Amino acid sequence: MLSVVIVGGLHADARKAAVERLLADVPDSVVLHHDLATAAAGTVVRTIRDATGLVSTGEAPLVNDCACCALREDLVPELLRIQDADGTRMAIVELWDSVEPKAMAEVVTAGGLVVTGVITAVDPALVLPYLGNGDDLAEGGLAAAATDQRTVADTFARQLEYAPVLAVATSPEADDEDRELLAQLHPTARQVPIGHGDLAGAPGPAEGELARAALAGFDVESAAAAQHPACALLPAEADAHGVSTLVWHRRRPFHPERLYEALEDITCAAARSRGRFWLADKPDVLLHWDAAGGALCVESVGPWLASLPDAAWDMVPPVRRAAAALDWHPEHGDCCQHLVFTSPGLDRDGLERLLESCLLTDAEYAAGRDAWKQLPPAFDTLLEV
Repeated sequence: MLSVVIVGGLHADARKAAVERLLADVPDSVVLHHDLATAAAGTVVRTIRDATGLVSTGEAPLVNDCACCALREDLVPELLRIQDADGTRMAIVELWDSVEPKAMAEVVTAGGLVVTGVITAVDPALVLPYLGNGDDLAEGGLAAAATDQRTVADTFARQLEYAPVLAVATSPEADDEDRELLAQLHPTARQVPIGHGDLAGAPGPAEGELARAALAGFDVESAAAAQHPACALLPAEADAHGVSTLVWHRRRPFHPERLYEALEDITCAAARSRGRFWLADKPDVLLHWDAAGGALCVESVGPWLASLPDAAWDMVPPVRRAAAALDWHPEHGDCCQHLVFTSPGLDRDGLERLLESCLLTDAEYAAGRDAWKQLPPAFDTLLEV
């Protein structure tokens, strides 16, 4: 059975070093890469190579004027062809810069293939600059489709946080703060050092460790659950080398107008923030908070479990029920504020005061849910209600 390993990341030099390390350390492996930079000309260029050089090249036509769609359509057939040819132990799927590993891991698994590892390659010195870059991908020629409205910061954050393994380039520009920021952003990740610019066949640090991580196994469903706002395993409190992570957890809803007025200050207070939150005028709706690069995305991800009838619980994934049970409140169930902020130089006290000021006052809280629902719906525009 062919092992498929997905290697992604916006840090192209680090990504290429990780791919070369795997190619050198795993005999009978090949690299499959779709270059989306050629999409403007109407095609996506596909290359397959092994440790000795280029094996084949071809083109995949655009689908719905979308380079990423072309990748999805072409990826599984190519991997199946590699598997049917025998003799190949591992296929390394090197994703183009802005392609996110979650979608590709799910496509490959749905195609009947086995993903044994997902790796994001990172240069620690570039973590903060990329996390602070609010530019649209299109401005840097990194958009995967004409309609791609993602930013550099939010794309990088998702690439980083989805992968259970980080291939970390040895960067002379990186300092303790850079490395600590990386550790706090994704504390559960397995970090594997790689040489910056490793050459196939050249011994690198921790030779073989990246290959072992790539073949260790990967569960698509568990990875998706780990990103879902209702049950995500968010970073814990931390403070070291000038970098802090604040975990803010409360059992009282936000006043929609006061929170809306404070959004810019809260969003810009940290390099990265995410989690789930609770609005008084929408007390039954679980809302997702996702901010990077000074830009915030909020969306509804369905009801809080506390608002569902008992009969509906059987339709909820077990991991979601387990997460709610761990955080259950006798009055409010799983309804809560659970936001996590990570940044160098974080003003923890100031941020906590600002967040507290956005909660319902004692009098507003005591008025009850019927009164809460009459509060001005300040978030309707953001939520496209």
